[in-house]
Amino acid sequence: MIDEQTAKRRGSFWRELPILLGVAILVAFLVRAFVLQTFYIPSPSMEHTLNVLDRVLVNKLVYDFRDPRRGEIIVFKAPQNWQSGADGEDFIKRIIGTPGDRVECCDAQGRLMINGHSLDEPYIYRDADGRQDKPAEDKFAITVPAGRLWVMGDHRSASGDSLQHYEDTESVDEATIPQDSIIGRAFTVFWPVGRATWLSVPDGFDDIPDATAAK
Repeated sequence: MIDEQTAKRRGSFWRELPILLGVAILVAFLVRAFVLQTFYIPSPSMEHTLNVLDRVLVNKLVYDFRDPRRGEIIVFKAPQNWQSGADGEDFIKRIIGTPGDRVECCDAQGRLMINGHSLDEPYIYRDADGRQDKPAEDKFAITVPAGRLWVMGDHRSASGDSLQHYEDTESVDEATIPQDSIIGRAFTVFWPVGRATWLSVPDGFDDIPDATAAK
């Protein structure tokens, strides 16, 4: 004897399955387009915060509600003059200076200074022998223009970042990126599992004064 209710439920499931799959695909598409996206790291420019082939999860909504902050790691569309030929290349760097900030090298201990305050950067790349990259090789002093960001890789000697482009062009506009080029904030490494971690803002940025408060 066939249970009619069971038969109906089974038939209903198979009829609804294409709809459920379609909804799931649509939700996944919308999440990727507007909320979260994964990226893999193709270069050593952020070592060892991010290593080659690490995969990160990027929040694409956060800057719709607030401005980017110093110390955050962002994915952005590279300016034309930063690209190596691939149209629309995406870069990943750390925000060092926000609009109005005075960024300069260096204090007596060789540290970058932001708005007159020295920045400790323990995340800067160290080689196998423990030798750490310099925060910058040469002296410079710039003020970040309105609507733009000064970004740098954690592996300073292997990063095509604001510092490199400033040294190449001596133009602050060429060396900074527009805020509206940001795709989102990288907030966690999720692969490989052994390297999974949150990408929080380092403590050294906590004491940096706002540009308007700098004396």
